[in-house]
Amino acid sequence: MGRKKFVEADSRYLVPDHRYQSKLVSKFVNCMMWDGKKSRSQQVFYDAMDIIAKQITDNTPIEVFETAIENVKPMLEVRSKRVGGASYQVPMQVRPKRQQSLAFRWILAAARGKKGKPMAQRLASELLDAFKREGAAMTTRENVHRMAEANKAFAHFAW
Repeated sequence: MGRKKFVEADSRYLVPDHRYQSKLVSKFVNCMMWDGKKSRSQQVFYDAMDIIAKQITDNTPIEVFETAIENVKPMLEVRSKRVGGASYQVPMQVRPKRQQSLAFRWILAAARGKKGKPMAQRLASELLDAFKREGAAMTTRENVHRMAEANKAFAHFAW
């Protein structure tokens, strides 16, 4: 089997979005995308940012977005560990990359779970709720933290 040649890095790295010059926004848009429709996903995101800009005056929409993501990121989670035939829910710290992906997933799931409004309005309301430490995504985070706290007795099984 031959060695792999050096590949130009341009296509492998994430390009910041064109409006906010943020890689975090690009990652979020990519996570929100369905069926490869990136332009549709970007339009929904930017519409949501415009809605946030109308509702919040003291912060910029990108600050609201970044703070919402930070608020939803979990610090602890439980993972199953088999010890001697029994499975234990062991609380463990969450790696930063996983924190971010879980926050994205929970915010999008909460926005998609709301029905009856356009996606941009649902996303804007969920981001505003997360900014205020409220809403379904924050409830998911609190449930994960509560489960980790309840299983603290099994922390010595952490690997």
